[in-house]
Amino acid sequence: MAPAARSSVGNASPWQNGQMPDAYWPLFDLRVRTPRLEIRLPSDEDLYRLIVVADLGIHDPATMPFSNPWTDTPVPNRHRQSLQWWWSARANWKPQSWTFTGAVFVDGAPVGVQDLMAKDFATLGTVETGSWLGLEFQGRGLGKEMRAAILHLAFEGLGAAEALSGAFHDNKASLATSRSLGYVGNGERLLARRDQADRTIDLKLNRAVWASRRREDIEIEGLKDCLELFGVAAPT
Repeated sequence: MAPAARSSVGNASPWQNGQMPDAYWPLFDLRVRTPRLEIRLPSDEDLYRLIVVADLGIHDPATMPFSNPWTDTPVPNRHRQSLQWWWSARANWKPQSWTFTGAVFVDGAPVGVQDLMAKDFATLGTVETGSWLGLEFQGRGLGKEMRAAILHLAFEGLGAAEALSGAFHDNKASLATSRSLGYVGNGERLLARRDQADRTIDLKLNRAVWASRRREDIEIEGLKDCLELFGVAAPT
C-alpha cells in the first residue's frame, strides 16, 4: 500500500528558516546593522526573550523614565500587556501610521528595543523615536549606537526630513544621547508621570544636521520590499 501523501501544512517553509525573503510580511526581513549591534523586527520567540531582559530591570524603580509607566505593572499582566503592545504594532500597521518596534541584538542576544514611529510620513517626513535598554547593558554606549542605527534607517533609508524625541527633565542619559547626535531643543511640555505632572524636554534633529554627521559604517538590508509599507515610493 502506498504511503499517504504528506501535507506541507505545518512544516517550516524556506522563508521561515531564513532561506528566502518573507513572502507575506517583508518587514521581518528588514535589518539595520552597525559594527556593534543589529536592529530588526522581533519574532514571537524574540518577544519572549525581550520580556526576560525587561524582567531583569530597565531603570531604578525609584524613578520613572516613561510617560506610560508600563514597568510598574506587576507580572503576569506586564508580560501580557507587552505582548499585546508588540502584536498591536503589527496588526495596526498601515502606511499612514506605523510603529517599527525594533528589537536590538548584540552578538545574537536581545538587549532592548528601539522604536521608530510616524504618522502621515509620506506628507510630513517626520519620525519619532523611543527606546529602552536592559540595565545590564547600560553604560556601554549602546543607547547612542542603537539610536544612531534607527536614525540611519529614518534619514538614509526612508528619506525623513526630521526626527523628534523627548525625555523627562531628569533623564540625563537620554537627553545626553540625543544632544550628542545633534538634536536641539524643541520646547517643553507637562506630561503625567506616575499620576503627577512633570516637565519633559522635546528635541528635534533635522536632516541637514544628521547628514553632516552621517556614519558610513551602518548598513540597511531588506528595505526595498518594505518601502510601500512605510508610505515611501520605491525607486524606479
